[in-house]
Amino acid sequence: MIYKRSSALFVEAQTVIPGGVNSPVRAFKSVGGDPIFVKEAKGAYLYDEDGRTLIDYINSWGPMILGHAYQPVVDAVVSKAQKGTSFGMPTEIETDIARLAIEMVPGIDKIRFVNSGTEACMSAIRLARGFTNREKIIKFSGCYHGHSDSFLIQAGSGAVTFGTPNSPGVTEGTAKDTLLADYNNLDQIEALFNANPNEIAAIIVEPVAGNMGCIPPKNGFLEGLRSLCDQHNTLLIFDEVMTGFRLAKGGVQELKNVKADIVTFGKVIGGGLPVGAFAARDEIMNHLAPLGPVYQAGTLSGNPLAMAAGLAMLTEINTDKDLFKRLEEKTAYLHKGIELALNRHGVVHTINRVGSMISVHFAEEEVVDFKTAALGDNDTFKKFFHGLLAEGIYIAPSAYETWFITDALTYEDLDTTINAVQKVASTL
Repeated sequence: MIYKRSSALFVEAQTVIPGGVNSPVRAFKSVGGDPIFVKEAKGAYLYDEDGRTLIDYINSWGPMILGHAYQPVVDAVVSKAQKGTSFGMPTEIETDIARLAIEMVPGIDKIRFVNSGTEACMSAIRLARGFTNREKIIKFSGCYHGHSDSFLIQAGSGAVTFGTPNSPGVTEGTAKDTLLADYNNLDQIEALFNANPNEIAAIIVEPVAGNMGCIPPKNGFLEGLRSLCDQHNTLLIFDEVMTGFRLAKGGVQELKNVKADIVTFGKVIGGGLPVGAFAARDEIMNHLAPLGPVYQAGTLSGNPLAMAAGLAMLTEINTDKDLFKRLEEKTAYLHKGIELALNRHGVVHTINRVGSMISVHFAEEEVVDFKTAALGDNDTFKKFFHGLLAEGIYIAPSAYETWFITDALTYEDLDTTINAVQKVASTL
């Protein structure tokens, strides 16, 4: 299908923006064709520049948990913008949202706001190294923690989609301090500790992976990481940029009852505006400047627009007692419908789901890590993606991304989606 206005805008964008996009996965390199340019959004729907309405399953990669242009968030931002957009000085609202976040998330005493998930994870690693006086970190193949140099070693998501999982520009000196393991593999972690005694500052992990498709932790995996970190005086960092405030009020720490030493946030905490945060207990956070020697700063950190949006969003999440139950039920309903549709037409697949995160892998075996995720049939995914797009359903333009369910979706929307999958499945 030809999207004339979007295609024309993409041609124009490429003359002034590298590749025509400001984040590589948007360029449709993995699925082919030209990206869709969105004009506006409301609730569960996107309205593109060609006048089409699309049911949205990326939701700005997660933060629109209550839907696009959610009125309390919009009202908070508009009201705050009328009083100034940035001061580079402390404001009371920063304390208000910090207090609420600490109340909602277990095991944290202080939180610092930054401007993106990348910045949050980068700062968390620096803090862990400063606190432990160690240099090495462990990350997992396929987990994406932003585009900081330390993380672009076997990164998932956009890095894999774009074809450069080990980015030029990352020095050998940086790479040597990043140790790799397979997700859900505790034996490899134990071996890395044995090979690098008293050298590992932290393990950083997506406690539910979302950047190689949705991949849940196996039973005992997170508990095993916690135990190994305790044994080796290493910090455990949960990257909850995707999962924080989405899978539960307290994120995966609450969901799985496993405590991290440092937690990073983004997405939902800003209500859709650029924001990130990292948090820990006092003992760790007090190492940050101006209290301690670990430096981290940002002129726009805690800016009033992001704080107003985030406070409105977290307040809604904190007071809506049935939110996560509704999201779980809607996602389970979608899971069942997609599974029946694909099975009816003999399409080989496996579906992973945790809470309001779900992904369809066109692979025969269980998808538990990056290696098994990479076995998925990308040609089938391309057909699936474009088939759904033609039916008015927008999913991530990459086989290595999770879908995000929003509470704004109705069961009629879900049935429309399932019927679209049924139609597309007949062509695969």
